[in-house]
Formats: sequence, structure tokens, C-alpha cells
Amino acid sequence: MSLVFERPPSGFHFAVVFELFPQTTNDFRFQEVSGLNVTVETEDFKEGGENRFTHKLPKRTSYSPLELKRGLFTGSFITQWCKDAIENFEFKPANILITLLNDQHIPIAGWYVVNAYPVEWSTSGFNAQSSDLVVESLKLNYSYFNTIRV
Repeated sequence: MSLVFERPPSGFHFAVVFELFPQTTNDFRFQEVSGLNVTVETEDFKEGGENRFTHKLPKRTSYSPLELKRGLFTGSFITQWCKDAIENFEFKPANILITLLNDQHIPIAGWYVVNAYPVEWSTSGFNAQSSDLVVESLKLNYSYFNTIRV
């Protein structure tokens, strides 16, 4: 029996797909995704007669905001979705599929984010002495995510 050691995948090749219609090809392009974090909250329970420790019982899960970054695109439907929520207070939650891809563009892992809605939108600074691209950041709250095995 031989052991096969797999290398962990690289995090630079991924896809982000919003369940929003219509969309342009620019709506799929992101340079960074962060915030796929879940924490189990616990509650302390002290057992009578047991003084060595306190039981920690699971209570509920909480999820960190999802942050997406990309170059600023004019005419983006995702940007319009954010604008409708922030400027007009018209929130339309959307599901998001985030997939990690291998070198042949085949998904190897995935996360299905449920009921995401924008809570913050920002752009990078402008600097006349630099040729950096303008980057927009979207911060989204959501109900939960499911890990998808592929």
C-alpha cells in the first residue's frame, strides 16, 4: 500500500456566481473573496458537584460577512443591485455560488451562500501619482453557507 500525498489547492483560481438576472461577463470577475467563516456559539453549563470544569454546550452558529473585491466596472448589474439596496433601501437577497477551480477550470470545492445582501460598498482611493486600478469592495451579510463536495 502506497501513500499518496495531495497538495492543498491554490486559492487564486475561483469563480463567483450570483443568482441575479440579468448579468454581464464582468459580474463574474472578482480578485478576492474572504469571510467564509462560521463560528459555533456556546453556552456554559455548570454541573452540580463537578468543580473541575464547566460544560460548554453548542448554542447556534454565526457567520462572518462575506467580502468581495474586484476592479470597478461601469454597467455592472451587481453594482446596481448594491446601489438599489444602499441608496434606495430595496433589499433583494441573492444566493451566491463560490467555487475553487483546478488548472483545467473544473470545480474542486464549493460554497453555496444563502440570502446574501449588501451592507457596505466602497472603492479604493484615487491617486494621481499612481497607475493602480480602482478596486470596489462589497461586504455582504447572509443567512448561512453550505459546503459543496465535488
